Amino acid sequence: MKTTFYHELTTTSLQDELLSEACCEKVLTGSDVELLPLLDAAYQVRKTYFQNDVQLHILNNAQNGYCPEDCGYCAQASTATTDIDAYPLKPDAEVLEEAKHAYESGAYRYCIVMSGRGPSPKRVAHLAELIHTIKARYPIEVCLSAGLIDVASARALKTAGLDRLNHNLNTSETHYPKICSTHTYQDRMETLQAAQTVGLACCSGVIVGMGESPDDLIKVAKALRQIEVASLPVNFFLPISGTQLSEFNTAHRSVPTTLTPDYCLRVLCLYRFLNPRAEIRVAAGREHHLRSMEVMALYPANSMFIEGYLNAEGSAAARTMEMIRDAGFTVKTNEDLTTQRNLEDTGKRDVLLKDLKVLRPRMESST
Repeated sequence: MKTTFYHELTTTSLQDELLSEACCEKVLTGSDVELLPLLDAAYQVRKTYFQNDVQLHILNNAQNGYCPEDCGYCAQASTATTDIDAYPLKPDAEVLEEAKHAYESGAYRYCIVMSGRGPSPKRVAHLAELIHTIKARYPIEVCLSAGLIDVASARALKTAGLDRLNHNLNTSETHYPKICSTHTYQDRMETLQAAQTVGLACCSGVIVGMGESPDDLIKVAKALRQIEVASLPVNFFLPISGTQLSEFNTAHRSVPTTLTPDYCLRVLCLYRFLNPRAEIRVAAGREHHLRSMEVMALYPANSMFIEGYLNAEGSAAARTMEMIRDAGFTVKTNEDLTTQRNLEDTGKRDVLLKDLKVLRPRMESST
């Protein structure tokens, strides 16, 4: 592929122009597209708006299970048989303690996630009070994911000090009926529109690897561009046993084969080109699917979770921060100087010596 192709990707994105359909598809599937020049082209856009900063997020699964929705990818869905520890909304003291931990861990944003279709007016009032308390105690941004939200609820949450409302589109409008039947793509879009009506910033993204086509991924990226989301998490489908999609894929031997490290990085690059000013977060599944190439996601993306996701574990905070700094990027945090010193010490480690069982694994069998 000629270098002019990669240069045009960067130039078109920085000029706020939309890539053509053919160009988008080439980024995702073109056999002659080389990964390193593509990553560099995306990095030039990322660097323009976010320099070398990386924002870290800690997610609090504040209410687990008890969900009436049938989202095929989710371990908390009513149709899932996954063995999870279900619990109602955590007590305020527990949520506040986890906010304190997020702040002291160096997270830039604390993400509170609740299962369920959507909160009642009473629950919204409770959440608003909780958010107000968090914001008064800690200089950390707060994002809330609570299901379907109307304008009145969005206004109450914004007044309380909520920084962002999360509600992922997940996939394209045409593909959405294949992953969920209890609510629609339009229901999700209306939640985002309600937030924007009251001036509340939106966090909304995608799950890659649910049987969608490249065209579906392109459509979602463009839809998110059109509504100008502030934050765009790119999740990669985790095949958790018991979820509808995982069981279907296993039964039909159709486990997604497109989620190679190369393809995942191409998706991140495309989303950067199409949403140059958005915070692009490499989210759930990054450790599972990017594997040894995980660090390369920092070239198109400027945001990561630490300490795991909703029901799946992730990398420890110290390991993620070490990876970021080793690659020459800067962790953008809200932590104080004491915590900063602790974070800087995470790179120090003892050298572990092999014991005899490792040095001589066949010793017993040979004697």
